[in-house]
Amino acid sequence: MIRVNRRRAAALAASACLPLAAGAVAPTAHADNRRFNSSVVENVYAIQRQADCENELNVSPQLLQAAEWHARDLMGNRGLFGDNGSDGSTPQQRAEAAGFRGTVAQTVAIHPALAISGIELINLWYYNPAYHAIMADCTHTKIGVWSENSLDRTVVVAVYGRPD
Repeated sequence: MIRVNRRRAAALAASACLPLAAGAVAPTAHADNRRFNSSVVENVYAIQRQADCENELNVSPQLLQAAEWHARDLMGNRGLFGDNGSDGSTPQQRAEAAGFRGTVAQTVAIHPALAISGIELINLWYYNPAYHAIMADCTHTKIGVWSENSLDRTVVVAVYGRPD
């Protein structure tokens, strides 16, 4: 038979309700999108191979940082839908602020759901002539991909770089 100390049980129950009474909200969990982001890099590399590119495509920490900044900006500012940030920044300005030296281009996907599959994303970009041209550009030898999710929105940003 298990003995329950009623005072202790009451104190534990009251303390468990305290955060709710104080209006605290449970922290939201953030998805680990590293595998998804890596698959985007691999798919862009495959598109470059289709375009007869012979260069390697490597992840740049600076472009990754620029992609993260813009993806988070797009998640937090739902009126944004393209390349410019809420502060008016361009992909080039964000890449330079992150320390990248060279010319950049960017592709963005905003999906009205919790997630987007890699196939959906690449099809979306592949059949957009401007985005396809960016992905198939053999001079883009550096890339950074970042994605963010919420229950009703997924944002994916890829920043492509041509180092100086």
